[in-house]
Amino acid sequence: MSQAALIRDLGRALGPQCVLAGDAPGARAYLADATASRGVSGHADAVLLPADAAGVAAALAFADAHDIPVTPRGGGSGYAAGAVPHGGLLLSVERLTGAPQVAPERWSLRTPAGVTTATVRRRAAESGLLYPPDPGSLEQCLIGGNIATNAGGPHTFKYGVTGRWVRALTVAVMPGRLVELGHGVSKDVSGLDLRSLMIGSEGTLGIICAAELALVPAPEVRLPVLARYPDTASGCAAIGAVLASGAIPAALEYLDGAAAGDGGFVVLAEADGAPAAAAEQAARLREALTPGATSLQAPSTRAEISALWRWREGLSLAITARRGGKLSEDIVVPVTRLEAAIDAVGEIGARHGLEACSWGHAGDGNLHATFLIDRDDPTEIRRAEAAAEELFDLAVALDGSLSGEHGIGTLKRGAAARLLTPEVIALQAAVKAALDPKGLLNPGKKLPARPVSAHAGASPTQMADGVAGGPTSGA
Repeated sequence: MSQAALIRDLGRALGPQCVLAGDAPGARAYLADATASRGVSGHADAVLLPADAAGVAAALAFADAHDIPVTPRGGGSGYAAGAVPHGGLLLSVERLTGAPQVAPERWSLRTPAGVTTATVRRRAAESGLLYPPDPGSLEQCLIGGNIATNAGGPHTFKYGVTGRWVRALTVAVMPGRLVELGHGVSKDVSGLDLRSLMIGSEGTLGIICAAELALVPAPEVRLPVLARYPDTASGCAAIGAVLASGAIPAALEYLDGAAAGDGGFVVLAEADGAPAAAAEQAARLREALTPGATSLQAPSTRAEISALWRWREGLSLAITARRGGKLSEDIVVPVTRLEAAIDAVGEIGARHGLEACSWGHAGDGNLHATFLIDRDDPTEIRRAEAAAEELFDLAVALDGSLSGEHGIGTLKRGAAARLLTPEVIALQAAVKAALDPKGLLNPGKKLPARPVSAHAGASPTQMADGVAGGPTSGA
């Protein structure tokens, strides 16, 4: 099928206002995500902008009928190139919008997938409730993408990642059907947990169109404590003291090196809740963080607290601005091995001639290990990519994982086999084959490649998605 015929037929199926040719000027913005800063981009035969869930299902039906791969996209804030297309159709859920509907008496909210996470949080707050997940790209990332990657954020130490808050999903699945997963209740073992299977699957099993999310009463106060230390050892000792103190911080963050502003090591913890309880927890945090600290701050006014978190949320952009680009990977290690991992990040950067730093969610052992690069220098990008490979080996060696919240996408896919056993890889491939028999949904993403010998006659590309007879673009 020629591209002209493809665009014509897609226009008939979805409406011409929902289709852009892949080489149209307006399509370019959909062909990259946050990995553009390291030179990653893709191409598509067409960009689809369905207006509702029925349109998403119709797009999948068209793709299935013509054997065309589909790459789902949320807000384009991902760091693993999971939304970067490599031909076929790019399907954005950004038009699946509308005001999230809060049910205060049920502590829940129903929202289309194209609504930003910041909007969901604001809508919940209007009813005195809280949707806790708070990824750094709040104003850009869409709730559908957050669910597809099981996104996290600073306050997941107490509240958990996105998946903990998902009660029910509306999902478009192959060959173009809408299914409801979950029943909007907090307890449900009536069947296999297909809802949880979709969470974190990065669009390889279905496309999330809407969600019912759980909420909790918003804490009355938030009391952060920020402490500075001369080195990693003293800072990590303070993190250990917090964990041993009996305090339950809502957030427990760290910043190292350049991320800390003036070097050294920073620990940021926060207590929240009712005033008296939060004050008692904050006192415990201050007591635990004081030994070894060179300074301690405990902002108490709403303006001061907001300014502190704006600084934390803007950290990634500030680090990127130092040299124009960065390569950052979110490995996870046991908290007891956090100090070793942080030190190793600096050592890996030095070996590759790159300035390195890290920050992240200390309570979860989740490092955003970062190498600063000139995005216009291919040599630096290659050195940073080689350094990232060492990071993945480090995570495995320290009994950790390759990603805590950014996902696998394309960029970490080759490393996944270092962590997963052949048996687990085979099980994942079987799930993929059951839900996406032709391998059309986000091919080449998330799932590690299987050996060609696993299915005689299958090509390496086909085996990458765990199914023989994989996708061929009809465009």
